[in-house]
Amino acid sequence: MRNVDLRSDTMTKPTPSMRRAMAEAEVGDDVFGEDPTVNLLEKMAAERMGMEAAVFVTSGTMGNLVSQLAHCGRGDEIILGSRSHTFFFEQGGSAAVGSIHPRTVPNQPDGKLALEDIEDAIRGDNVHFPHTRLIVLENTHNQCGGYPLDAGYMKAVGEIARRHGLKIHVDGARIFNAAVALNVEASDLTAEADSVSFCLSKGLAAPIGSVVCGTQDFINQARRARKLIGGGMRQAGVMAAAGIVALNEMVERLADDHANAKKMAEGLANIPGIQVDPAHIKTNIVFIDIIRGGMAADELANRLNEAGVRISASGPQRLRAVTHYHISSEDIDYTLSVFDRALK
Repeated sequence: MRNVDLRSDTMTKPTPSMRRAMAEAEVGDDVFGEDPTVNLLEKMAAERMGMEAAVFVTSGTMGNLVSQLAHCGRGDEIILGSRSHTFFFEQGGSAAVGSIHPRTVPNQPDGKLALEDIEDAIRGDNVHFPHTRLIVLENTHNQCGGYPLDAGYMKAVGEIARRHGLKIHVDGARIFNAAVALNVEASDLTAEADSVSFCLSKGLAAPIGSVVCGTQDFINQARRARKLIGGGMRQAGVMAAAGIVALNEMVERLADDHANAKKMAEGLANIPGIQVDPAHIKTNIVFIDIIRGGMAADELANRLNEAGVRISASGPQRLRAVTHYHISSEDIDYTLSVFDRALK
């Protein structure tokens, strides 16, 4: 039976060239700044994002947390989307660890925060209020269907931030998906940001790791925050080596994942009992709404799994599929046939 795992692009496994690079990596003690492979990865990452410096961390969640800790003090407030990964799926780490208060505003269907909502959420100088310090954006936006935020929108948010003396952090877990979809450089999408974190272990297929980028002063603080939460690493070059290969070899091919997601959406749109709008597919995430009466997402996911297609339920009547390096066009054909049988 065919195995098609569409639960997430975190299901990617390291490529043969990554495995070779990991086995051969030159290493040292990263806490002392002496791991040459980590240092090279950080240099490459900073250059790709148009930033001064970078720090290697174990996960996107850690990257977002150390960024918030570096930007904010206890009792400060951040503005972020009500459907953002940072707010929804990171266990309230900024509040639990940093005593940083989240103020949510609604995400629009394309993942943006309305500019007027950002303006309205910024606190004035009042003894009753926390200090607003940071705006957190997500690009691409996971729960909003993988929509990319374009440079024009980032510029508009940047103007608000500068006017009010605020910083911007971008949760760029899939920022390279955004760049490929918009046919721009990733640095074009981070030019207005004060910091960005991006994942190596999603579409770029490395086995572990994210990178946080920003000014040198910011990265110095982020390193301290990384150490605070137990994220200091020693001979981490064996992991960083895979990240170097990811940046060199895996970015441009993200377009294949986007094409497969679009193909999947177009095929699913023709199957009765579910609803997908192919026009909404911009990158590698496909949300599937179940409109067949009496069928829940868990039930359909179980039927698909029995035939070798693994997809996550993301709500009572909704599934999420994510294409990645290990999903071929033929896998999409098979997935469509399994959906068709499961819904009959």
